[in-house]
Amino acid sequence: MSAIPLPFDSTTFRRTLGMFATGITVITTRNREGKLFGLTVNSFNSVSLTPPLVVWSLNANSGAREAFETSNHHAINVLAESQQNISNLFAGKREDRFEQVGWEPGLDGVPLIAGCCAVLEVRNRRFWEEGDHIMFIGEVVRCERSEAAPLLYFNGAYHALK
Repeated sequence: MSAIPLPFDSTTFRRTLGMFATGITVITTRNREGKLFGLTVNSFNSVSLTPPLVVWSLNANSGAREAFETSNHHAINVLAESQQNISNLFAGKREDRFEQVGWEPGLDGVPLIAGCCAVLEVRNRRFWEEGDHIMFIGEVVRCERSEAAPLLYFNGAYHALK
């Protein structure tokens, strides 16, 4: 299916989407060889309460694509407002990311980042490519939350609840 020409460019579209305030997550997994993967994602949402399903998307050109497509589990670490540095760390290309943060192993050894306001451990159910991203649907098998306020992103900048 070919795209219909639109009266706006990708920059306008991205800036318009930026007007929707989101929380910030770091999605983590471990590949079959045991290598850890994690990346900052704000394209996360609930799908269903019964069964408990969530969705998130990954750039189709990401170097982490194969790890997420072939893993059995991943974790969605919802960052607290004090964790802006973790968001920036996992948005970059550093190899030593997991040495820079506290974490403990969850299902299949998937990293659960310490200090988050919520953590969801997710079993991969399905994924598909759409546009320039891969959509992942997962079933939440364990979750926990704290009373910490979330880190928010709006209009190209981090924000805190007031």
